Amino acid sequence: MSDETIKKIGLIIGREWSWPPAFMSAVSSRQAGVEAEFVLLGGTTLEDLKQYDVIIDRMSHEIPYYRTFMKFAALQGSFVINDPIIWSADDKFFGVALMQELGLRVPASIVLPNKRVETQIVPESFRNLVYPMDWKGIIDYVGVPAILKDVDTGGREFARRVTNVDDLIHLYDESDTRTVLLQQLIETDQYVHCFVFGQEHVRAIAFSQEDDCYLDEIAFTDETIVARMEADALRISRTYGYDMNMVEFVVFEGETVVINPSNPAVVIDIDQLTTEHFHWCVNRLADFAVKMALEPRDQQVWRRLGSSPLLPML
Repeated sequence: MSDETIKKIGLIIGREWSWPPAFMSAVSSRQAGVEAEFVLLGGTTLEDLKQYDVIIDRMSHEIPYYRTFMKFAALQGSFVINDPIIWSADDKFFGVALMQELGLRVPASIVLPNKRVETQIVPESFRNLVYPMDWKGIIDYVGVPAILKDVDTGGREFARRVTNVDDLIHLYDESDTRTVLLQQLIETDQYVHCFVFGQEHVRAIAFSQEDDCYLDEIAFTDETIVARMEADALRISRTYGYDMNMVEFVVFEGETVVINPSNPAVVIDIDQLTTEHFHWCVNRLADFAVKMALEPRDQQVWRRLGSSPLLPML
């Protein structure tokens, strides 16, 4: 097969070691005329041509240049997993609000103004903000215990437990330039993460918070509830348009609660997942990526952009 006929899948990765080689091996084993390799970037010009039929993005939420490149690559015709325009618009507060619109149960949540901003502004720039904030009212609305966390989708570095008003004020002061979300913490040890690939394949896997790893089986609830979570996870991922996603649920008093509806760069790690679950994730994503390399579908945002009557006027 000539180089011209070989389809290419490019990987943008971060601090992960087990998933990339397993994925590239899975793609190669299909012998479908598709290859997977790391994307190498050293600057992007307007004249750069499409290099990859599919790009799997697992790092642009942390590297802004990667996100800019992803949007350009999508415009050039690469099928990007996940769509960078949708991902750029996503955040955790929007996520819980969207789940509420879908009729799903979510924790009480409130997004807070930034403690500090990096731009050069004057005091008048804050005329829309209430000051001082009603810290007791905020705590009363969310309840305790609660968790104060980064509102950005994929952001996990800042997450602090809050037990009272003094906690909240102190931890808020540490948030610096982050936009943070205060969210009700539902105290349960019944965590289920639903992995979704291609808006089609879904698997619910029990997660141990204490050991920070996934379990072989879901032993604490029945098949009906598991099936409901999987159906909800598919519905959520299709609503977003995410082809690689993980939806976080808890089971509390026999009901399911969505605590995080979108993880567009879900961790797929052999040290966290059992061998069976790890290979299921690798193979389902490989199946979908190969399919998109051979028979790509339009990414919704770009289809709408291309059909816009305003586009010739830009």
